[in-house]
Amino acid sequence: MKFCLALFYALSLLSLPVMAENLRYNRVDLSSEAESEVANDLMTASLSSEYDDASPTILAGQINITLNMALKEASTFIGVKASSGNQTTNPVYGKNNRKIEEWRGHAEIRLESRDFNAMGELIARLQEQMQLHDIQFAPSVETRQQVENILIPQAIDAFRKRANTISTAMGGKGYKIVHMSINLGGRYPSSRPLAAPVTRSEEAIPAPQSAGGESTMSVQVSGTIEVTP
Repeated sequence: MKFCLALFYALSLLSLPVMAENLRYNRVDLSSEAESEVANDLMTASLSSEYDDASPTILAGQINITLNMALKEASTFIGVKASSGNQTTNPVYGKNNRKIEEWRGHAEIRLESRDFNAMGELIARLQEQMQLHDIQFAPSVETRQQVENILIPQAIDAFRKRANTISTAMGGKGYKIVHMSINLGGRYPSSRPLAAPVTRSEEAIPAPQSAGGESTMSVQVSGTIEVTP
């Protein structure tokens, strides 16, 4: 019995440093943020076509002809990236029965470029056979990375300054960072109106003159510090 008590006492002493390490005092959660207005230098657009036909085979052919035409036209514009989007074929039933009366097909093409003038010219040409679905503007990947590399040090510096302020206010000698996380974000416009179009000719569809505007990019740093007594 005495041996068991002695063993228990010894194990208790050994566990005290571990328990002490798990105890943390004067911990404070805080966050900081840095943001910047960035010009939207990337324009994306999507155009679509819809066809109806009693024959799904003929319908598929019409869709393929339109998509091939659009992709071929886009390939002549250097700096514009084009890709096929959603493509669907659905039956259309009669109002008073379940009989299929015809088939409806929908196809999209997506465009992306940093050359707004080229995009406007291409969109105008494609609109002769397709409908413009939407246009969006945002910073390109390269621009976002460049701005983030500037904002991250600024946000971390703001975090450290705030940590020093908290430490001083609490009468501490300093602090150490227990945990820190960096979150990237921003506010990007979903779409922007086009400026007044410029007509190339009386018969041609006007080419839209686009203004990309700006987005707000931000970096938030959040974490926990432990103030040194």
